[in-house]
Amino acid sequence: MEETIQAVIGVVILVVESLGAAAVAVGAVAAVVLLVRGWLGGDRHGITRARVALGRALALALEFQLAADVLATAVAPTWDMIGRLAAIAAIRTALNHFLAKEIAEQQEVMARDEDVLPARPARRRAARVD
Repeated sequence: MEETIQAVIGVVILVVESLGAAAVAVGAVAAVVLLVRGWLGGDRHGITRARVALGRALALALEFQLAADVLATAVAPTWDMIGRLAAIAAIRTALNHFLAKEIAEQQEVMARDEDVLPARPARRRAARVD
């Protein structure tokens, strides 16, 4: 019975790790698309939008990888495995925290700029003289 559970968890771990890798790949492609659109369209926040998109993808991937690590220690963990999980969880949680903080700061900058700087300057109409 334990072998069956380990086999099933092994497959689940592979799927979860693959989802993490897919999140990075999709996020990287989305970031490149946003970057190119920004450059071609003259978007002053193109680089920031690309960074935010990539940061979100990396944060999601970190969550998937952490989930896979937790699953790996779920069946018959040893103290060594628990110690490694604790270290990995601490590192990934810290990375995720700083990524989330950076994303929030970048979004705040973009929102503040949108409020301060209009997207298009207002046109003035010439006064009609009759």
